[in-house]
Amino acid sequence: MSDSSVIDTVGRRGALAYEFEGSSSRTVLTRSSCTSPWHHFPPSYLDDSGCAFTWLVNPSGGLVGGDHLSVEAQLHARTHVFMTSPSANRVYRSLSEPVLQEIRLSVGADARLEWVPEITIPFAGSRFRQSIHVDLAPGATVVLWDAMASGRVARHERWAFASLENEICISGSLGKSVAERYRLVPGLLPESVGLVGSWDYVASLFIIGDAVETEVWERLDEMLATILEQRPGLVLGAVSTPALSGLVVKLVARSAPDLTAVQEAMWTAIRKELWGLPAPNLRRY
Repeated sequence: MSDSSVIDTVGRRGALAYEFEGSSSRTVLTRSSCTSPWHHFPPSYLDDSGCAFTWLVNPSGGLVGGDHLSVEAQLHARTHVFMTSPSANRVYRSLSEPVLQEIRLSVGADARLEWVPEITIPFAGSRFRQSIHVDLAPGATVVLWDAMASGRVARHERWAFASLENEICISGSLGKSVAERYRLVPGLLPESVGLVGSWDYVASLFIIGDAVETEVWERLDEMLATILEQRPGLVLGAVSTPALSGLVVKLVARSAPDLTAVQEAMWTAIRKELWGLPAPNLRRY
């Protein structure tokens, strides 16, 4: 076997796919499949809203160079799905090959998707490339949270990864879209980190939906801005209005507890304003 053929087989090819449909009282999982390192768990129902709380489980402990993982989820009309992970997404050191993670989410008419995975931690020397694409049908709403750490902060490993690329693109039913793209190369291009380098956590929050009334967006805008202002010196962020109907929040935080507290406060406000629902206890173990 040649050296090139060995290199071509490095890493795992893991795929996770879900399809959800609505029943009379709740959202149900009608189709699913997974290949290693993904592991399938059926949805749970933590309240009486019918929302299907779905876990993205990778029991391998982390991602290594050459891994190529994908997640696909299709939500049919009038479904409500919350997707999260039980622990942080750890990306280990790689000498050459990056980790690729591709996520495609299709949200049907009048459906609701909450995408709130745990934080990504890029270890020193790691290479990570992620893309998240969301397609919204008329009346659909997505709440999408994406967060990363500067590294293993407790080990004083800050902004020491080799490279990190991230793309988030949310497309509406009328052809408009909102996108966020960035590429960080701390060693080769130290200026790519910029002022963010003095912080340890970076996060983006997208709340997009064309069925939400203007008054609701205005109230939510004020509430999110107030939450961001409650930890001066510890959290810095702002709320903006994208081309699509909705809001976008970009923030940085000094510590993981600060990030978690702000994220939970914003999620609670969003669920209450959009759907009149409380934020349930996810009971992570």
